[in-house]
Amino acid sequence: MAHKVKAVVVKAKNAPVEIETIIIPDPGPGEAVVDILTCGVCHTDLHYKLGGIGDDFPYLLGHEATGIVTEIGENVTGITIGDRVILNWRAVCGSCRSCAKGKPQYCFNTANATQKMTLEDGTPLSPALGIGAFAEKTLVAAGQCTKVDEDVDPAAVGLLGCGVMAGIGAAINTGEVTRGESVAVIGCGGVGIAAIAGAQLAGATTIIAVDIDPAKVALAQKLGATHGINSSETDPIEAIRNLTGGFGADVVIDAVGRPETYTQAFHARDLAGRVVLVGVPTPDMKLELPLLEIFGRGGSLKSSWYGDCLPSRDFPMLVDQYKLGRLDLDAFVTERITLNDIEDAFHKMHDGKVLRSVVEVASAGALSGTGSLAGQADPKESLVR
Repeated sequence: MAHKVKAVVVKAKNAPVEIETIIIPDPGPGEAVVDILTCGVCHTDLHYKLGGIGDDFPYLLGHEATGIVTEIGENVTGITIGDRVILNWRAVCGSCRSCAKGKPQYCFNTANATQKMTLEDGTPLSPALGIGAFAEKTLVAAGQCTKVDEDVDPAAVGLLGCGVMAGIGAAINTGEVTRGESVAVIGCGGVGIAAIAGAQLAGATTIIAVDIDPAKVALAQKLGATHGINSSETDPIEAIRNLTGGFGADVVIDAVGRPETYTQAFHARDLAGRVVLVGVPTPDMKLELPLLEIFGRGGSLKSSWYGDCLPSRDFPMLVDQYKLGRLDLDAFVTERITLNDIEDAFHKMHDGKVLRSVVEVASAGALSGTGSLAGQADPKESLVR
């Protein structure tokens, strides 16, 4: 039986978000219905709202989420009803040329639900990153559900679904940071600070935070950076070299994604060092670098898409690190809000006032760590008002 639930929708480019009643169909083969517990407010959702990703409006926003599996379709394996899951936008196919090479983290044929969620009038919705989790329930491909332990704060671990995973993965997976190395991170928003956390987790001993905002630099130093550089006052290239014996960092991560910051990252790395681009550029941006310098420095220039993560491998491992006290995911949760607060959360995020606003969608009982929403008579009762 299809469900009617409340959800956050944007109907036109740069229009205000609206809370609408939407229709969630029964799951088909390979699909699952998930009752949403929490969902982080990510820059990607704002890009959808502003029309920066496409014009397939109306969009059902939200993707950085945890939930409880309440229904599954035919041919679903790996999850069962009642499982606590983190949602991901990399449901690997297992058969494309990348998966066949044993590199499913680069899968070229990731799956989403086949059926469409709709408005009450039948208008099909485009779910953000194939998830659409600013909602009481959502429909996803079963492979988008990664089972995790229930004895953790869903608001914290749910951030692994996108931004925090992108940053941590940029350091650990893409940058391949190892013990004793030096790492510089340019841009200390949520993704950049997550990259700092990843570098610390990997055993880097010199971790340099770079930003034009001194408050962000100070926060980065509280959360794992050993040094901070205010690049509005200091040349970051020279400052990074000065902190690394005059050589440059082993790994420099650009978490901004602009030609200026990428150029800084390129020149601030050591010979044979690695540059990792995890900040997302806009389509109009162009980059010019001296080819002889690319040849002469050696090393590698890499881009990191979703932190080159494999959710089935990385999410449970990072939740374990969180439980062991080695990864402070709680520090990324700046505020807990409701579905009604998302428009304001977009403004706070744009102004750099938060690492993450997290929407708590479910009831307090479900959020406590063991509850299931499956037995609720009215799904609208799960909305935090």
